[in-house]
Amino acid sequence: MEIALILFIIAAVFIVQSVKVVPQQSAWVVERLGKYNCTLPPGLNFLVPFVDKVAYRHSLKEIPLDVPSQVCITRDNTQLQVDGILYFQVTDPMRASYGSSNYIMAVTQLAQTSLRSVIGKLELDKTFEERDIINAQVVNAIDEAALNWGVKVLRYEIKDLTPPSEILHAMQAQITAERGKRALIAASEGRRQEQINIATGEREAFIARSEGEKQAAINNAAGQAAAITALADASALAIERIALAINQPGGEQAVQLKVAEHAVEAYGKVAANSNTTLIVPSNMSEVSALITSAMQMVGMVKK
Repeated sequence: MEIALILFIIAAVFIVQSVKVVPQQSAWVVERLGKYNCTLPPGLNFLVPFVDKVAYRHSLKEIPLDVPSQVCITRDNTQLQVDGILYFQVTDPMRASYGSSNYIMAVTQLAQTSLRSVIGKLELDKTFEERDIINAQVVNAIDEAALNWGVKVLRYEIKDLTPPSEILHAMQAQITAERGKRALIAASEGRRQEQINIATGEREAFIARSEGEKQAAINNAAGQAAAITALADASALAIERIALAINQPGGEQAVQLKVAEHAVEAYGKVAANSNTTLIVPSNMSEVSALITSAMQMVGMVKK
């Protein structure tokens, strides 16, 4: 009974030592008698008991690594407190096991030194504007060295860039001044546009008024011309009718009577003015002579 139990224990130990189940996205490095033998893929694997040993276990998943905060000095001698996060992945389990005693620490230190080197080439304002360029340069610098460690650096992201409080206050004052400058420029542009709009409106109004005055003058001239034409036509018609009336029986006597009436009316208007001295002809035959002269003129018109 004891022998069977001992054999069962020995069999169990052999099975545990020889059968290995590797999880998905993992890689186990096997050493045979202290020397690298193989890398076990995910799934069921068999080893030689007491000869083969799983020396290292690596995860092939993407690993985020927090890079500690550090002080970096820019090209214009300004201190910046910078921290970031690094994403990497084990691509060669054998090199990750034997290329470095601690590849995580090596990647972290290399990320910090590369970041200091990149920021040291830039001025303060550029560090805030060119984060993508800084991240790309840090990744390239780490990736070249990490190949020997079996690690692939995927990306690096800066989390915070914190300048000293004095620099921060100066930057805030600069931003405030810049915004004030933009506000003044915007206000002046608004006033300029307002003046342009007012001048344009006045010019258009003046043009419209002048066009209206021009049209009014044209219409007035046309109206006066039409009135003169109508008056001339009426005068011509009146003269024509008078001429026809004179040729009728008794026409000359009517003309004489009309001339006499106008003469008497003229004498009456002159006499009505108190400041006018009226000289009445002693011989009324002169009035008759005046009428005779008028009749002679009528005769000439008839001819």
